Amino acid sequence: MEYDLNAKRIWVAGHRGMVGSALVRRLEQEPCEVITAGRETVDLTDQVAVTDWMQKERPDAIVLAAAKVGGIHANNSQPAEFLRDNLVLQTNVIHAAYQIGVEKLLFLGSSCIYPKFAPQPIREDALLTGALEPTNEWYAIAKIAGIKMCQAYRRQYGCDYISAQPTNLYGPGDNYDLSTSHVLPALLRKFHEAKQAGAPSVTLWGSGTPLREFLHVDDLADGLVHLLKTYSDEVPVNVGSGVEVTIRALAETIADVVGYEAELVFDSTKPDGTPRKLMDSGLLHSLGWNRARGLHDGISQTYAYWQKDQA
Repeated sequence: MEYDLNAKRIWVAGHRGMVGSALVRRLEQEPCEVITAGRETVDLTDQVAVTDWMQKERPDAIVLAAAKVGGIHANNSQPAEFLRDNLVLQTNVIHAAYQIGVEKLLFLGSSCIYPKFAPQPIREDALLTGALEPTNEWYAIAKIAGIKMCQAYRRQYGCDYISAQPTNLYGPGDNYDLSTSHVLPALLRKFHEAKQAGAPSVTLWGSGTPLREFLHVDDLADGLVHLLKTYSDEVPVNVGSGVEVTIRALAETIADVVGYEAELVFDSTKPDGTPRKLMDSGLLHSLGWNRARGLHDGISQTYAYWQKDQA
């Protein structure tokens, strides 16, 4: 049966993040009340504070998008913090949701939960079938624990808790710091600055041949709201575009959007990373959602948003 959002109080935990803010934007289109709480209001790593706040606010449903996140360097240098903080905050929210009788909870995992050498495209049943990517295993293990906790609370207490795994995301609220950002926003900024400087070429790491999948964060939010309404099972659901593109093609698309016509130089002496990473979103599509926008349109919208934000 569909979960009716009409007049529901829905708490988006982590509303200031890229995904959380997209969820707030999307849920504002529904006949529900969106609840948010910043760190200054409730510390999600404080069990008593979380329980007290939730007992006071009484959300009907929760989307748990809050997490401690970071790149390879952060994961390698702060493994205890990544494991501890994520385990604690998600445990506090999930258990308090059970205690106060929250009707539905959607937990957000990550594509990094899957084995490093999982068969491509990656299906949901690949979970726990092999070793993780070492550079983010602390974060991944915490996320796997969150998925398993939702499954356990479904089995033991009958809670309507579900999980979803987003693919690589881009869009409003992304990180454009060249030292810590992911490939798409990094290239967007790089080409923008090269165009402004009149640079004759831009050098990119690797061969340009690895394949990656990208999803606009507003499309992710739309898919998550669809799951909130229609899905109730313990199997975690992949949320992706289902389309993969080479890094070279991605760079050419971004250059076209920015209007940068100079030479793209690929430094093949630098590492490529994983050759391919594509999630199988067939389960999500079978549930009636397959509305990811095209990459060129999504990047164009993102570039316009970023330029406006920079002004």
